[in-house]
Amino acid sequence: MNIFEQLRLLHPGWRDILEVALVSFAIYRVLLLVYRTRAMQVLAGIIVLAITYGIAYLLNLAMIVYLLTLVFSYGAFALIVVFAPELRAALAQIGRSPMSRLFAHMRESEIADEVANAVERLSRSGIGAIIAVEREVSLEEYVQSGSEMNAKVSADLLATIFTPYSPLHDGAVLIRGDTIIGAGCILPLSQAALIDRSLGTRHRAALGLSEETDALVFVVSEETAAITVAANSRLWREITPVQVRDLVAGRPLRQISPETGLEIHT
Repeated sequence: MNIFEQLRLLHPGWRDILEVALVSFAIYRVLLLVYRTRAMQVLAGIIVLAITYGIAYLLNLAMIVYLLTLVFSYGAFALIVVFAPELRAALAQIGRSPMSRLFAHMRESEIADEVANAVERLSRSGIGAIIAVEREVSLEEYVQSGSEMNAKVSADLLATIFTPYSPLHDGAVLIRGDTIIGAGCILPLSQAALIDRSLGTRHRAALGLSEETDALVFVVSEETAAITVAANSRLWREITPVQVRDLVAGRPLRQISPETGLEIHT
């Protein structure tokens, strides 16, 4: 490195700042895609292997270096398979134009109305339900536990799915954008202690999914007909259909949850 390159490092120009900003944003988006997913555990394992490789290389442990070199050489193909859902989500996000994002934002209000109407109808009928709305973290892995669907979100369809004794009424419905991507899906159960005994398996499943992803999970209690939302590893009870609409549309709540006294933040 000559003297001019050293001076350039001491006095970075606008191109250097732009490059650092772009690379930082790309790393941030990648971490956001794998955050709170099982892929994050895989990424942590890769970091451990990389640290082990560095230590073995410094200590001149030839056999370990050779074995880890083979792992890294063929592991790239395995990573493509492991991170396939995240890669699809990233490519889809890159391909979205500003115009398509504008239309998607306009559709959010319609989707919020459909979900809120469905939850209100189910609550009035005393029919239990659990509906998960995907946000940044993909719910693709949970679709495999139920029946894959590709249907537009509508209050009528959601109410039909949760009709008692129907084949899919006992699982969760997963929503991505304006599409129902899965029904009858099994969600991970939270191990947290629930003080209120009126909270059943649906509430524990909703809380479990909110612990592993950033999804909004709405639950209609079959016993009390109360509407509950799970988000960010917490439960808020006795919310209204208007609050459901606000949450799905990405707007702040208009009032405080009457039972918990805690405001729901999105």
